[in-house]
Amino acid sequence: MKTAKILVIDDEPEITEILEAFLSNAGHKVVSQNAAAQGLEMAKEYQPDMIFLDIMMPEMDGYEMCEALKADPKTEDIPVIFLTGKDTADDQGKSFKSGGDMYLKKPFVCERLLEIVNIVLLSLSRV
Repeated sequence: MKTAKILVIDDEPEITEILEAFLSNAGHKVVSQNAAAQGLEMAKEYQPDMIFLDIMMPEMDGYEMCEALKADPKTEDIPVIFLTGKDTADDQGKSFKSGGDMYLKKPFVCERLLEIVNIVLLSLSRV
């Protein structure tokens, strides 16, 4: 399995810590950020293979952040996986309209995250 560079952006430190620990233990290189503006800068600098992004955050929500990522040539091709407690068809639709690639509802099973990482890595290797 290929090692992925993953960026986790969520305003809840407990979530970023869990994801960072779990994905790192699975062999991936993971960095996290708890603020949207810093997350955008980190995405440009770190150039991750994928981004796990929360929707409900202060300052800038995940939809706005995803649109900003997709509008920037440095980050436009990075797959964005939304992680959220929201679970309506409208939220899922908005996540895809804003440029998101996948949608995973909280609470989630950590093993499902690894499946998603592998799916994204597989799709990237075919590009």
